[in-house]
Amino acid sequence: MSRRSSTPLATADRRLPRRAGIRLAPHVPSPALVVAALLAAALVTWIVTIDRMRGMDAGPGTDLGGLGWFIGVWVTMMAAMMLPSTAPMVLVVRRVSGQRTGRSSRPIVVTCVFVAGYLAAWTAYGLVAYGIFRALSAAHPGFLAWDRQGPLVAGIGVAAAGVYQLTPLKRACLRHCRTPLNFVMHRWREGGAGAFAMGLEHGAWCLGCCVGLMLALFAVGVMSLAWMAIVAAVIFAEKVLPVGARLPGPVALCLVGLGVWIAIAPGGVPGLTQPGPAHAMPMEHPERRGMMMP
Repeated sequence: MSRRSSTPLATADRRLPRRAGIRLAPHVPSPALVVAALLAAALVTWIVTIDRMRGMDAGPGTDLGGLGWFIGVWVTMMAAMMLPSTAPMVLVVRRVSGQRTGRSSRPIVVTCVFVAGYLAAWTAYGLVAYGIFRALSAAHPGFLAWDRQGPLVAGIGVAAAGVYQLTPLKRACLRHCRTPLNFVMHRWREGGAGAFAMGLEHGAWCLGCCVGLMLALFAVGVMSLAWMAIVAAVIFAEKVLPVGARLPGPVALCLVGLGVWIAIAPGGVPGLTQPGPAHAMPMEHPERRGMMMP
């Protein structure tokens, strides 16, 4: 097997077998158009996210607001962070759907439904995270106060995310995300319902790949645009760049080091918003702090 490095994005479309006598339907979007659409959607959702979240970072334990508001912001965040790194998988889905779908199911529809299923998986993760947050908020454990053990808890969360980077589950999920052709060829399902189910399944694999990084994001402040951009860049690099398969180790080292730094000297961590002395994780509701709400 060749050891030559290549990106999943570069190989996703051209490695798909061209069956003799099978042509792509004329309404199958070109690879360039698919990538451009994903990047445009990511750009728009980044703009919306920045507009809605500017000034809302209160550091570790930032309140998530009401459920409806949180889900709206969360889905927008996930689209902004994840859509660029899904391009290799979406390109393969687009290619196969153009070869296999009947006239009643257009490839562009199948591709869009696949993306919808993928985002639905991340929405489910957001709901679980929100439920955990609300349970902690109701319990209101005093040791989570930032002037007590808050920095230690946040540091442990970030360090735990680093440890997860080294687990077999992380490696398996990252391998799945970097080899979209294998998934599509073995797990293909026909029709719109099948495309949605494939999107959900791929989203579950993506969750397994990124859950540690998302834990780190919650630990340092999920409403922080700076930390969100850093996590999104790491996710893209791991999934798409030629060196991505070798990045979990260095990322793990950085996360463990950052976790120790937060636990010992949080005030010296660049970009980490310091909660007030009476602040506990979770903190007061943003609606009571005059934050912008829809």
